[in-house]
Amino acid sequence: MTERPSHAVHAEADQFAIGPSSVRWAGDCLVIDIEELDKRILNPFRRRVAGRIRVWPEMLNTEAFALDPAGKHVWHCLAPRARIAVEMESPGLSWQGSAYIDSNRGSESLEEGFRVWHWSRAHLGKDVAVFYEGKRRDGSTFASALRFDSAGVPHEAELPPIAPLPNTGWQMERVTRADRGLARVRRTWEDSPFYTRSTLHARLYGEPVVAMQETLSLDRFCNPVVQQLIPHRMPRAR
Repeated sequence: MTERPSHAVHAEADQFAIGPSSVRWAGDCLVIDIEELDKRILNPFRRRVAGRIRVWPEMLNTEAFALDPAGKHVWHCLAPRARIAVEMESPGLSWQGSAYIDSNRGSESLEEGFRVWHWSRAHLGKDVAVFYEGKRRDGSTFASALRFDSAGVPHEAELPPIAPLPNTGWQMERVTRADRGLARVRRTWEDSPFYTRSTLHARLYGEPVVAMQETLSLDRFCNPVVQQLIPHRMPRAR
């Protein structure tokens, strides 16, 4: 999913820039400056997308987790809980709310290591619950439940039952975890042929929660038809 050539990427200790957009630390605040063109099939004139996002971590976690036995893929939940302020110039909108920061890194591409994964996160009082599960390319499965305390320290938690969710418009199969295996989709924010992100209503460990959930299908991502569609959604440098 590379969008720009290597000479457009600049990395420093506290800043990372890709083309005109960048991510940088300003004290205890992560500042994301966006200057892009939105390329879509239904919008051939390329609408400008520009603005600034600021994120303040409320807790920090220093522990990363390997997602496969060989350690080729590593997931790091950097800030399980954070505050966010979004101020967009184009389109003109702004809002504030709660946020989350994580990262994935590895020595091979995601589609080489995985077929599908499901992730979800919810606030539990001052704690944060994060569930991560999926199927690796070799057919083996993984599943974890972590509960981060108010200091950001992760603790293993019992995995609640699987809660199936209705398929998306692109017929993406998605699941989450919830008490009694019951969860309801509140709103689907992103619905694509290989990725979906939604807000859910559920109960976790006896508490009612609003959870964020995502599903990524790398099998679908590798499909030649989907590969032909991606350039119409994501700009490519010539």
